[in-house]
Amino acid sequence: MADFSFLVLDVFTKESFRGNPLAVVPNAEALTTPQMQAIARQFNLSETVFLLPPENPAHTARARIFTPSFEMPFAGHPTVGAAIVLAETRFGRREQRDSILMIEESIGPVRCAVTVLPRQASYAEFDSPRLPAEVGQAASLAALASALGLAESDIGFDRHRPTVYSAGAAFTYVPIASLEALGRAAPSAGFAAAAGDALGILAYTRLAENEAFSFQVRMFAPASGILEDPATGSAAAAFAGVLARFEALPDGKTHRPLLQGVEMGRRSEIALEMEAADGTLLGVRVGGHAVRTASGRMTVPLV
Repeated sequence: MADFSFLVLDVFTKESFRGNPLAVVPNAEALTTPQMQAIARQFNLSETVFLLPPENPAHTARARIFTPSFEMPFAGHPTVGAAIVLAETRFGRREQRDSILMIEESIGPVRCAVTVLPRQASYAEFDSPRLPAEVGQAASLAALASALGLAESDIGFDRHRPTVYSAGAAFTYVPIASLEALGRAAPSAGFAAAAGDALGILAYTRLAENEAFSFQVRMFAPASGILEDPATGSAAAAFAGVLARFEALPDGKTHRPLLQGVEMGRRSEIALEMEAADGTLLGVRVGGHAVRTASGRMTVPLV
């Protein structure tokens, strides 16, 4: 038996009990893959991240990310949370510090910028390890409407139509005509077939121009043990590809902040920055705050 420390953070929020909860296990090099999976299942959060020494000594750390069911090659809120834990551990939390970290994930090295903020939630953002790419064809309008418990007339606005994009994890993106219809969405008959090989379905609607956020979104992935996710950073990264396809992105940097988790009572605020030139997406950055909500130790049988 051995003891391991852990932290629980709420990510993409400045307030406890909002955002997306994340378990972080530092100094996890003695744990085997089955043990990591068992610990993630025990926490039963959308993801648990385990921090290990980097394979490249020039990098900051290696991170392995698990849902309750399987290991992820890349995920957004574990990257933000891990970066903040690493920076706060390195520099402390007494004064403001800015730093650049390189975190090794299964998808490859992920560059993160962190601002440690004393007496408040620190902030981290990461460069998407891959540019968004269309990776398949979305299911029919009828199938997606049925999968979300909506009418076909609830789907679509402006030029937007359902698509499948990935920036390391694939999601089906379904535009919803109104905020009211988005609130009615829920996984229903035929969801697994409509999602196909995608990790889940992200439903989104445009907010009014005078709102602080550009889009409100919901992400469902019941096959992964996540009926609904409070905040999905990897889906936000790939959503940049959807916006580049259906929106006229100006040259330079564009910010399209996203609001998620409202219907769950877990309001999450996700910063999405895109850089484009001549209609081509050059880079994507996703960021948010995180606040510590719990810490402790667990006893794990070693094999």
